[in-house]
Amino acid sequence: MTTTASASASAPHAAVPVQQQVAELAATLIGSWQEGYLKDRSHAVGALARLRRGAGRESGETPNLWSLIDTGPLHATAAGARPLSEQELVRAENALHAALTLWAFHQQSRGVPMHRRHTRERPGGLGAAVRRLMPADGTDAPVRKRLVRAGTAPDLATLTQRLRDIVALLRSAKTPIPLDYALLAGQLYLWQCPDGPAAVRRRWGRSFHEQLQIRPDTDRNTAPASDENATPDTDKDAS
Repeated sequence: MTTTASASASAPHAAVPVQQQVAELAATLIGSWQEGYLKDRSHAVGALARLRRGAGRESGETPNLWSLIDTGPLHATAAGARPLSEQELVRAENALHAALTLWAFHQQSRGVPMHRRHTRERPGGLGAAVRRLMPADGTDAPVRKRLVRAGTAPDLATLTQRLRDIVALLRSAKTPIPLDYALLAGQLYLWQCPDGPAAVRRRWGRSFHEQLQIRPDTDRNTAPASDENATPDTDKDAS
């Protein structure tokens, strides 16, 4: 969680695209829950348990999460800014629900952070994460095909289910592979916009090839430098 993310989440403004507002709010929410979960705090463990039950399901199917996923910051309007439209709010809520529940499924029983912010040096996008599932000296056609299938999903519900299948692979890797869920939340918002799926597919493809530029010995299945004080990865079944 960053100061910038917290500030933007508390007071969205017209200069910040809705996609970015969604990403920053996701970062703020996950940052708090993730820290608490890794420290075995009961409120965070309980929140993660509730969230993961919604993974792969539409937000309307899980009303018990409405009080947990606080979208209030998206309804706040700074001076001189316009409020988000109903359509923008629906897309934002759908994107947040999908990203947060997928993170909870990914984080379950893992003692290190499964949400890791993307950097140029350590790509955290979906394409990069999928590439890290493959051998350093080649590609794994079935794994790559899952990314392609996600990119060609006909609707958000199908996309979320296909992403859940990818996340299952990321969390079950010999060394679980983290993902930038704030970045994903923003992309899931964009996906719902006109021409959004094509734009998101391009970004996932770019992310896939971006990972190829990172030397395998510096970024393949290793814990992020910022997490050096995290507890060792264990089968954390408390949730």
